[in-house]
Amino acid sequence: MGDAHPPHGTASLSVRGLDIARYVWEPDLPLAMSPRPYLHPVRTLGGSTVTDAGPDSHRHQFGISIAAPDVGGRNFWGGRTFVAGHGPAWLDNHGRQHHQRWLRHTSDELAHALLWADGRGAALLREQRVITCRPVTDTAWALTTHTRLTNATGAPLTIRSPAAQGRPGAGYGGFFWRGAAVESARILSPAGTGVQPVHGCTAAWLAVTGVAEGATWTVLFAPGDATTARDRWFVRARDYLGVGSSLTWDEPLVLGPEETIERSLVAFIVDGPLTPAAAAALADTVRPPA
Repeated sequence: MGDAHPPHGTASLSVRGLDIARYVWEPDLPLAMSPRPYLHPVRTLGGSTVTDAGPDSHRHQFGISIAAPDVGGRNFWGGRTFVAGHGPAWLDNHGRQHHQRWLRHTSDELAHALLWADGRGAALLREQRVITCRPVTDTAWALTTHTRLTNATGAPLTIRSPAAQGRPGAGYGGFFWRGAAVESARILSPAGTGVQPVHGCTAAWLAVTGVAEGATWTVLFAPGDATTARDRWFVRARDYLGVGSSLTWDEPLVLGPEETIERSLVAFIVDGPLTPAAAAALADTVRPPA
């Protein structure tokens, strides 16, 4: 699948002279998709694309993004909203992430200020986001995403997942990767093989290996700091590939006025498969402090 919506403002990231990711910082998306910046396509050094954007199955999912299904009652995830006692429903509650200004803009680092606002333009969150890339080996590079979110409302602000409203297992919200379509996929983590051992749990790393069009690639996710290491993983592989590091799982996260939270996630983009030992060794290079 490709990007179903043409980008408006884009920037490229490169490693060793290769364009390995495109950051769509000002997307041309309908409000129902909760417009937000995203990374797509993201490629291995060998040229395999590991992200998808706007696929038919979930048109509101875009590559690598930072999104939340419920911020003060507004949908910054896109698509339908989960309503307790009812289920998913289309509501007129979608928000938008607005690019405000660049803080740094180079071939290996993108940093900008954003505003999370509702459909009428009222600010809910201020954000500073930093995206960096660096070479790791001849077959791997690392993408780091750091976000700093501040409550901009002047009152307590609640961030919730559908799991906090009674939808079991749906603890998503925060960093999210929508994987490319594959012929087969394998999930590895310190907890074991497959989705079940790690979904809804914490783990030092999580790796997804996909096979598509004769090529094999792996995306290895690791927390970039001690706070992010305490967040639970959201993992989906049944009908699509998706991995998230959840800001909050089944309990609401309430930010006081001007309260700030920070999260950092490292994704290693690798040509070929990884053994559990190799994945652990690569993740260990991040070494978040205790």
